[in-house]
Amino acid sequence: MSIVLKERPVFVIGAERSGTTLVMAMLGNHPRIAVPEVVWYYSRFRPYLHTYGDLSRDGNFRTLAEEMVHGLKTPYWGMPVNPRTIVDEIVDSVRERSFAGLYCAMFERFARESGGKPRWGEKTPYNLFFVGSILEDFPNAQFVFVTRDGRDASVDYLESSFGPTNIFMAAEIWRMCQDAVTSWREQLSPRGQWADVRYEELVREPEKVLRNLSGFLGEEYHPAMLEFHTTSLAKARGATRDHRPLGHPVSDRYIGIHKDLLSLRDQRIFAHVAGKALVEAGYDLDVAPQAPTPEEEAKYREWDGRIRAATLDGPEGHIVYESYNDWLVDQREERRKRGVWRQEDDPRTFPAGHPHEELIMGQRAWRKWKTHFSIKRQYVGKLAL
Repeated sequence: MSIVLKERPVFVIGAERSGTTLVMAMLGNHPRIAVPEVVWYYSRFRPYLHTYGDLSRDGNFRTLAEEMVHGLKTPYWGMPVNPRTIVDEIVDSVRERSFAGLYCAMFERFARESGGKPRWGEKTPYNLFFVGSILEDFPNAQFVFVTRDGRDASVDYLESSFGPTNIFMAAEIWRMCQDAVTSWREQLSPRGQWADVRYEELVREPEKVLRNLSGFLGEEYHPAMLEFHTTSLAKARGATRDHRPLGHPVSDRYIGIHKDLLSLRDQRIFAHVAGKALVEAGYDLDVAPQAPTPEEEAKYREWDGRIRAATLDGPEGHIVYESYNDWLVDQREERRKRGVWRQEDDPRTFPAGHPHEELIMGQRAWRKWKTHFSIKRQYVGKLAL
């Protein structure tokens, strides 16, 4: 089943730390487009829908609705709702009894609460891995892919309180994101469903880029888009170390940060891992690649896993978000034990079996290492996520 909306939904995608949150905030301040905080619905739920059983059954459908509605990183996107009744309200408002129906109902609710805006968009970076699924659900969706110099994105990743912890892993993930959209760009660009936004151009000539983006979306450009930093979303994000740039007007001060923050060796390792993708994205490669030895590569991978897990509950860590994701995985197994689904029902769709399956679905660390370090879950926090 699919949902074709008169006001086409907008999906902002791109590798993390590439400027997707900036574009989200800008689009969300357009008078016709409502864009809430990041959701991770496609990566956390869409590949695992078989674990909910037959969604035509009220109990199964409600379970999916409860986990989606109550599982947002920013509770209810800040909407004034009654937690006791919000699930019933969403279920009663769906266009169809499906994942897409629930997804659409949530965003339409947010758009109404945002001054009755007629159109909605969403930003989850790793939706770039689920473009095909999104098109199955919303055939006329439009995609905005944000690209940033992979070296700057990687060093920004390394400086943040989540994500990869060494340049080898950061480069691998950035390359994986770039490679994932190549075929979709070719297919969707001629159909008016794909727009590329280069971060460096956006921050240097924001009005020009936003005018072009507005034209792609079929919307009039509105100066309010440049006032994104005055919104409650941007202020909340801007109060955190990882998203401080959202707290002030758009700036080009973050271009080229890898030159100061990456060693020459790390720049060369990036060139080895992701140099080809960097050049294909239109950036100059100014160092010779340096390949880690197999032993070094194995150490990069293991230490990344160890450090990610061990720092989850550190300053500005993402232990609350991680704990809910872990709980979702546990619930799948509990439903299997109750007979809601059987192992043979698993279609093993992407990202099942992928080396980075847990990261693609939104986890910040591998369960193997969380178990190793006996990381305790935490379901209540105060930090802006």
